[in-house]
Amino acid sequence: MGEHYFAARPDAASNRRTVDLVLPDLHLRLDTDSGVFSPDRIDPGTRILLETVPAPPQHGDLLDLGCGYGPIALTLGKRSPQASIWGVDVNQRALELAEDNAHAAGLDNVRFSLIDDLDPDLRFAAIWSNPPIRIGKNALHELLLTWLGRLTPTGLAHLVVQKHLGSDSLQRWLNDQGHPTERIASRSAYRVLRVAPRVEGGTR
Repeated sequence: MGEHYFAARPDAASNRRTVDLVLPDLHLRLDTDSGVFSPDRIDPGTRILLETVPAPPQHGDLLDLGCGYGPIALTLGKRSPQASIWGVDVNQRALELAEDNAHAAGLDNVRFSLIDDLDPDLRFAAIWSNPPIRIGKNALHELLLTWLGRLTPTGLAHLVVQKHLGSDSLQRWLNDQGHPTERIASRSAYRVLRVAPRVEGGTR
């Protein structure tokens, strides 16, 4: 998985299956495949994010950064039916699955796009993400600064990161970049970070 899920076109042979996302307020059956992130189950970090974040804004544009086959984006779509939900990824196979899953769930307020194809003028009232830590620190930092810079002035991002993959150092780094960041939840070695728009005085 670590070798393929952030590839544009994974080499892994297709092996379609389904997983269930069951939360107190919704139940989604999602198609997955080899070569995408966490194909055999809802990733524990994703589940913790979806169980702990406050309710998303009910209007505006909301983003799932690194959407995979869509569990976060589709949850946003269910919880904010009047909002416009965007899921972005580099993995074409994951995006095709996400589109199929949105259609199956009847969520016409959720759209998916390659990460470089989304309208650069969009600004987001919320960003939810289980970010691709394994792409490497420099690439991750560039990714986060790019998209966090597209929050609205009152928008907030929520990120879930494993402690042993650097959640605490990422929190410090984001604060150093001028993005006020605090931990709002901690469970099973995962941290959920709330990130605010950049304020003057960051080091970037």
